[in-house]
Amino acid sequence: MSPPPTLTPVLLLLLFTPVLLSHSPSSSAVTFTDSPSIYEWQSARATYYAASDPRDAVGGACGYGDLMKAGFGMATVGLSEALFERGQICGACFEVRCVDDMRWCIPGTSIILTATNFCAPNYGFTADGGGHCNPPNKHLVLPIEAFEKIAIWKAGNMPVQYRRIKCRKEGGVRFTIDGSSIFISVLISNVAGTGDITAVKIKGSRTGWLPMGRNWGQNWHINADLKNQPLSFEVTSSDGKTVTSYNVAPKNWNFGQTFEGKQFES
Repeated sequence: MSPPPTLTPVLLLLLFTPVLLSHSPSSSAVTFTDSPSIYEWQSARATYYAASDPRDAVGGACGYGDLMKAGFGMATVGLSEALFERGQICGACFEVRCVDDMRWCIPGTSIILTATNFCAPNYGFTADGGGHCNPPNKHLVLPIEAFEKIAIWKAGNMPVQYRRIKCRKEGGVRFTIDGSSIFISVLISNVAGTGDITAVKIKGSRTGWLPMGRNWGQNWHINADLKNQPLSFEVTSSDGKTVTSYNVAPKNWNFGQTFEGKQFES
């Protein structure tokens, strides 16, 4: 039996090219309180990709940049449209296990993964004829290093089960500030608890609390003159909990810097 294809071209494109996903925080967000069943095991299928170049670990539709430097390592997962929630799910943690096909499963194993990417639909194929990430399929794409912890690589398109779990992180929530002039973009990462963010506010020493909009993934933006002011952040996760970090960035902050604030309970 020849080995199945290991690369998902659309996913690899996203590893190099971030996708702009416009998603208002006020739109119909999926929350832990709305969906208690997310803690329960649910069925999906999984494939893997084999990175042919170290740069394959950089990028992705959630905007985390270099996944190794960001602390994710290879414990990451790309999600199909049915699971991706237009980027809100970025940062959420999942436990995944192989099921049903005992020829390829490694018994008694599971792996913890963080959502960092999007597997886009390929409408050149039907959902059950090669379009693994087409709606309504629930599909996970793993690095081969993660896949091989739960199944033999020859498994190819493998039945799995997944469930949301609380994320455990070291240190506080990280705020990476980018942009230019009055355009401010903030990447929010290293989020414990639910791992995903539904709303963000920013405050300078000369302003009140200003709501930020989701640009793509967990990148949030605002047009405001906040230079030469210490910055505070109010971050709300999908279970409705809010953490406020005052004066995280000092008055002399600059674009390209990362600051650490308070953390959610896990």
